[in-house]
Amino acid sequence: MRDPAPWQKRYEKMLILALLFGLVSQYLFVGASAGISVMVFVLGFYGLFFYSIKGRMGGFEKWQGQASSGWLLFIPIFLLTLTYAIYNNQLFRQLNLFALFALIVSQTVLMTSSSVKPWYRGVFYTELLFLALIKPFAFIGVPFSLLNERWKGKEKGERGTRSKLGKISLGLVLSAPILIVVVALLASADEIFLSWLLEIPIVMGRFSLGNGLWRIIVALFFAFYAFCYIWGLLFNKAVPSANKAAEVSAPGTVQSFGRIEFDPITAGTLLISINLVYVLFVAIQFSYLFGAANGLLPDGAAYAEYARRGFAELIMVALINVVLLMCGLHLIRRTSAAAERIRKLSLTVLIGCTIIMLVSAYSRLSLYEEAYGYTQTRLLVHGFMLYLGVLLVIAMIRIWKERFSMGKAYICVSIIAFVLINYVNLDARIAANNGERYERTQKIDVAYLGTLSTDAMPALRKLQADHPKLAGLQEVIEQLQEKAHRHAKWQSWNLSRQRALGSFDPPHESDYSRG
Repeated sequence: MRDPAPWQKRYEKMLILALLFGLVSQYLFVGASAGISVMVFVLGFYGLFFYSIKGRMGGFEKWQGQASSGWLLFIPIFLLTLTYAIYNNQLFRQLNLFALFALIVSQTVLMTSSSVKPWYRGVFYTELLFLALIKPFAFIGVPFSLLNERWKGKEKGERGTRSKLGKISLGLVLSAPILIVVVALLASADEIFLSWLLEIPIVMGRFSLGNGLWRIIVALFFAFYAFCYIWGLLFNKAVPSANKAAEVSAPGTVQSFGRIEFDPITAGTLLISINLVYVLFVAIQFSYLFGAANGLLPDGAAYAEYARRGFAELIMVALINVVLLMCGLHLIRRTSAAAERIRKLSLTVLIGCTIIMLVSAYSRLSLYEEAYGYTQTRLLVHGFMLYLGVLLVIAMIRIWKERFSMGKAYICVSIIAFVLINYVNLDARIAANNGERYERTQKIDVAYLGTLSTDAMPALRKLQADHPKLAGLQEVIEQLQEKAHRHAKWQSWNLSRQRALGSFDPPHESDYSRG
């Protein structure tokens, strides 16, 4: 029988490892919530990935300079993966699934140089979508082709194999009646042996047909997707687009057809008009808005309505200004030096006014929280405003430094901001802030505290220690402990849940064993 070629052996091992990865994946996630299992899953994928690309980084090509950027992505990937073993915030546990998928795809594409586009350009992320969501399905038949090649190589030895299989089958048929008699005799002679036999139907009953079929589907999905995705990276020779609609004519300039560009006079007039309104608004803000906490509210304005409506409107205006800023950076035709100076000054004033609006919105939201308490949405909006402020500062640098890569800075800041918001421990901060507010106002929404995750448990216990008679707080703590106790499988282990349990002793253990 002809031995398979070295390349065939390697890809067959890759397929076997992918199948093992699929089996491990279904064991980690089917019937168990995400916890430390996410770290095991990610490590398993990278084991398969690095085995597959060994000696083949970049497909048949050598590294093309983007691999170093890919290695840096291990930092946010590791930190986001670690959150599943530390925190229990359900919103971020869901968002992190998409973030991890995007980061891992970006990293593997960069490390294999599967895209010739720079990672800080929008077209690179268009290619990512193609490589991650479309191209893998073009190779769905590759695993079957490998198995077919192996089968063809065994055709010469098929007769000997059939002979051996026939002999094994005959032995099984002959042994069946003997085994029936022997097992019956042993079962009647030994009760322990009989009890073991009686356990077999019970054990088999735990694995229902539906559950087993679902596990097989999940395992095959992970196995085939991982194999086909990596296969697409190995055999992806990226070629620059043949479309000549845009050609570089000089350093820093591009001749593009069909691109919309605004006349600098028209654009300058627009920006100056908007800025006049914004400057007037900012002057009004300084006159009374930032003194709202001292009672300097506008006549006839209710406290809560003023804070809520003002905040929403300012955020909408800030987002509109971001769109105007991007248009001003990229869609205004460059002409004379004077027109350029006006453009830059107008955009700078626009950014300055927008930052003041964000500060105003931030203070309004703080007033609202002081009156009605802290929630996840309100704290996330606080974080979003800080993030938007950083982006605006970066844009201001870009206005005056043409060679500054705003795309690189935005991508790096966005990744850092997303990782940081994961480690802020939002639910714990919500519980702590509401506890501090209770100290000042004697007002607290205990029912809302019950919707938080176990991340809030240390702050809730501190609040209980300071105010043991606070109505409903003990029930909230017990409710969170019961939720944590239901996730008893090792795959779901999580530091936040473990810390929440503490000395928890469930009154009805059997009620949770079914979970």
